[in-house]
Amino acid sequence: MKTKIQRASERGNANFGWLNSNHSFSFGHWYDPQKIHFGALRVLNDDVVKGGEGFGTHPHDNMEIVSIPLKGSLAHKDSTGTDGIIKTGDVQIMSAGTGIRHSEFNASKTEEVNFLQIWIIPKQQNIKPRYQQKTFNVSDRKNKWQTVVSPGEKDGGVWINQDAVFSLAHAEKDSVLTYKNKFSSNGVYLFVIEGEAEVNLPTGQAGGEALHKRDAIEISDTDEFEIKVKADADLLAIEVPMLK
Repeated sequence: MKTKIQRASERGNANFGWLNSNHSFSFGHWYDPQKIHFGALRVLNDDVVKGGEGFGTHPHDNMEIVSIPLKGSLAHKDSTGTDGIIKTGDVQIMSAGTGIRHSEFNASKTEEVNFLQIWIIPKQQNIKPRYQQKTFNVSDRKNKWQTVVSPGEKDGGVWINQDAVFSLAHAEKDSVLTYKNKFSSNGVYLFVIEGEAEVNLPTGQAGGEALHKRDAIEISDTDEFEIKVKADADLLAIEVPMLK
């Protein structure tokens, strides 16, 4: 079992006034050769956008792009004809494929929106662009994992063009969660949205430090691990193939 902790304070930051974005991996003008990607996970941006502001129409191709609102709502338009609102509790995915153009704006004129923007390197290149959005019952993730993104529709998540799985949990203090890989040999990027947790490490392995709000840990070379919850926590597990 291999692990690597990334503290919230170690992320890159870009603050444009209307947008305050923290980057877990190299993005835009922020570059760290040690933080390019974790397997197929290429981007995890923690974005706060002021009321009435947003990202104008711009293109993407051959990337799986997931948006998870944490607070507030996003107004989305794209070249597939989609025009709607993504609210807290929703998960949205775009398979950019051969090419897609889209815009995302804060749906409120006065309140900030905070959302996670996550890019996954696709399994197949140049597929037909695809959009999907789903509202999830947050009570169904209390002290357990709720699948929100997966390549198998029977798992209940929005579909992704990759052997990747996103799971959310709201775990109460002193609970213990077990994560079991859906795909053998995948790695897991565990991101603490809120609260405090600790990953159980094998006997003799250094680590096991507490993870706080917006801290993360890269976990590989194991298909199962346990998480001790030190304070009520919202957790995101991103399971991805370990691409070179």
